[in-house]
Amino acid sequence: MSAMFRSLSGVNYRLWFAGALVSNVGTWMQRTAQDWIVLTMLTDNDAVAVGITMALQLGPQLLLVPWSGLIADRFDRRRLLMLTQSLMAMLGVALGTMVLFGVAELWHVYAFALALGVVSAIDAPARQAFVSELVSEKDLPNAVALNSASFNAARLVGPAAAGVLTVAVGAGWVFLINAVTFAATLLSLALLRRGQLRVAARAPREPGQLLEGFRYVAHRPDIVAIMVAVFIVGTFGLNFAIFTATMARVEFDHGAGEFGLLSSVLAIGSVTGALLSARREKPQMRVVFASAAAFGVACAISAVMPTFTTFAISLVLVGLTSITFMTTANSMVQTTTEPVMRGRVMALYMAIFVGGTPLGAPIVGAVANVFGPRWAIGVAAISGILAALVGLVWMVVSNDLRLRRHPTRRIRLVLSHSVGRPGDRAAAEEELAVEETVARRA
Repeated sequence: MSAMFRSLSGVNYRLWFAGALVSNVGTWMQRTAQDWIVLTMLTDNDAVAVGITMALQLGPQLLLVPWSGLIADRFDRRRLLMLTQSLMAMLGVALGTMVLFGVAELWHVYAFALALGVVSAIDAPARQAFVSELVSEKDLPNAVALNSASFNAARLVGPAAAGVLTVAVGAGWVFLINAVTFAATLLSLALLRRGQLRVAARAPREPGQLLEGFRYVAHRPDIVAIMVAVFIVGTFGLNFAIFTATMARVEFDHGAGEFGLLSSVLAIGSVTGALLSARREKPQMRVVFASAAAFGVACAISAVMPTFTTFAISLVLVGLTSITFMTTANSMVQTTTEPVMRGRVMALYMAIFVGGTPLGAPIVGAVANVFGPRWAIGVAAISGILAALVGLVWMVVSNDLRLRRHPTRRIRLVLSHSVGRPGDRAAAEEELAVEETVARRA
């Protein structure tokens, strides 16, 4: 099997991947339908309402981070995921039924978004950490990248299908179909060969466990730098639902079908970026911050596209750069964290990644309302550049980036990155040839 898909050689990961792919299609269908009914059926093109919905759904991951990470480290993750996936399916059925009978109001969607957010706050760190039980430590970066590819491949199908179904049969059926897709994940969890799982040691019961994840990260400046960058981009840059919905509806005067199409086009770049990440043996810090800068540039290009077609094409680059940033950052944190701490650290990572949405989504929505959707995408462009600057500052302050004069009288930019578990940090130096203009040999 090729290096890009090496994690699929294991039967457990194949089962998980297949189940997650089906469920991810349903998740994207529900997200698209939910944002669309809030924007067009329950409000009068109010981008702030879409932002509030996103904030309610993602905010609990920020508030529950001390408990959600500890739960992921203390309990059997497979059984925990079966519980959370079942609860999310039940919420999908309830919301879909209300929409079908025409009794759903905006506050109902807000309430269901909050409930889904609470369950997802428990589900996310357990799901992230569970991947390490399915593959070897060597294949973990590849598995993380393939998970991202699965999630974004589903975006190719889910939003477009949701757009068509919303027009054809109504958003209520989209929510019900999403509820059914959770059965795929539950089936894959039931079929796993438990004897082959690499179950990590469970966190013992002892005082101070809730804050242990914070203390661990505080002593890892490399992870802190990644999380700061992730917070900036996650808060102000990854509000794709607001960007695509308002550009489709307000800027180009199109409907649900075109909105779903934009999300699918965005996923083309995302899948490409995830698969390219899967080819890499190890995640690298410089890729995290370089991709953040590239994301900022891609958003700036997208913001000035004059037509629906050119805007859609530009989203391919936005998707590629954003998923490269997210996947590499995720892999860096997972692979350099002690297994016994992985659930708590990933809970903190996910909280920072999506927990900024309660701050960013309403702000970006307000920018779209007042100044137009193009300016909202401009905010995303700025976030990418700021995240890249965070990485540059970290590399300079930590002495991982410096100018060195070699005996050949050339000046080289040397990137010395030493990341990994404490006590196990192998420094590597990569010389980036930045030769002096008048370089000459000694």
